[in-house]
Amino acid sequence: MSPLPAAPLPGAEPAAEDLRRRLDLLRAAFRKSAPLDHRARSEALGALESALLRNEAALVDALKQDFGARARQETQILEIFPTLDEIRHIRRHLKGWMRPRSVLANWQIWPSRARIVYQPLGVVGILGAWNYPILLTLSPLANALAAGNHAMVKPSELAPVTAEVIGRMIAETFPPDYVTVVTGGAELGAAFSALAFDHIIFTGSARVGKLVMAAAAENLTPVTLELGGKSPALVHADYPVAQAAERICAAKIWNAGQTCVAPDYALVPAAAKEAFIAEAKASIARRLPRLGAGSDYTRIINRPAWERMKALVEDARDKGAEVIQVNVAEEAWNAENRIFPLTLLAGVSDDMRVMQEEIFGPILPVVTYDGLEQAIDDINDRPRPLALYYFDEDSKRVRRVVETTTSGGVTVNDCMFHVVQNNLPFGGVGPSGMGAYHGVDGFRTFSKKKGVLLQSALTASFLGRFIKPPYTKWSDLMIRFLIGRTKP
Repeated sequence: MSPLPAAPLPGAEPAAEDLRRRLDLLRAAFRKSAPLDHRARSEALGALESALLRNEAALVDALKQDFGARARQETQILEIFPTLDEIRHIRRHLKGWMRPRSVLANWQIWPSRARIVYQPLGVVGILGAWNYPILLTLSPLANALAAGNHAMVKPSELAPVTAEVIGRMIAETFPPDYVTVVTGGAELGAAFSALAFDHIIFTGSARVGKLVMAAAAENLTPVTLELGGKSPALVHADYPVAQAAERICAAKIWNAGQTCVAPDYALVPAAAKEAFIAEAKASIARRLPRLGAGSDYTRIINRPAWERMKALVEDARDKGAEVIQVNVAEEAWNAENRIFPLTLLAGVSDDMRVMQEEIFGPILPVVTYDGLEQAIDDINDRPRPLALYYFDEDSKRVRRVVETTTSGGVTVNDCMFHVVQNNLPFGGVGPSGMGAYHGVDGFRTFSKKKGVLLQSALTASFLGRFIKPPYTKWSDLMIRFLIGRTKP
């Protein structure tokens, strides 16, 4: 995700000592109540679902204030619905996930039995993100609660109004020794990351992710990092170019491109470049006839982010790129109103910042290739992205692209929809993150997968004669049998 400077919230931040006190309170309550049974976890998830429904209007309004403009429908489609859908999915399947699972013990110790038990870790620290502050804060919380944990949540300071609503909503729904919310800026975030949680999940930039991981390492705290990277959208020559352009641009329009899994650049056949750009312009114009008042277009989150978009475009133009900005009504756009038109860049090169950094905004470079193998090599030569999008109806080629590239996830013939599939894990790989959550993968991420062996008395007695001192010739015979040797 895009590195943005932290803006502290109004008011005094909780001191590190206060954070430790809150953690101690959560940990003491966890030890007293653990392990929560299925009914208690399901009731907690039901309470979170009800709270989200009850506060829907307040959250929609808060996000509109934080961004300056954001369509109600966009917040409902991209944040409210996916969070509710995931909570409901978890509640439907949680009992089965929690059930101990019998597995075969090694034949050498038959009739002993073995099973896997999922145990809550304890207290989970959740560092939310500003671009989707409802989804990327409450979805990890739902996963942590499903696994039976308590949680401390820090919403992003870059969406302060939404953070305030989330804090109030959680305080009204859960006791502070079960779930607590803290708000503040970068200093608080650093102190938060240094706490001895049992697990930390962070969504944000790679730069801050490294700091979170370094702080967590001091306590040997495991981390799940959801970062970002340059997610490519690869279009095969046989795929209808108009359809590909429409779907890629629609995903780029959502939240003005401020999405960690937004298509970062388009890879199109050289022969289809002009057609793709023409179709992309037409698609953007249809979806965004207006950018300002009364439009469905989200603003850039703050002035530094807007200035960064401007600098990326200017750097590309200075280095020879063709800049195509779609502003049908020719409305004013500037750092004050934080409107930035969806911008296509043609003729880009690797020395441009837009091809080196995650864009995280409404800029789409169009990169050309001459053959599928060249396109695959181009993708593999870059750091592994959080998502990859491939447009092709040929199943063999689809399988080849999926198998020969490495990314956090893939959507074929569209963009972003893999993220909200409840039965698919969501997570990065390498520089785009580590670990995964959503659905059963979230339950497992925030659980200890404990192996339990139930040794039989018969086996213990038998083995004790041969594999424990004092060793005899019968021990050697047993060892040769186990190793697979027939002779001494």
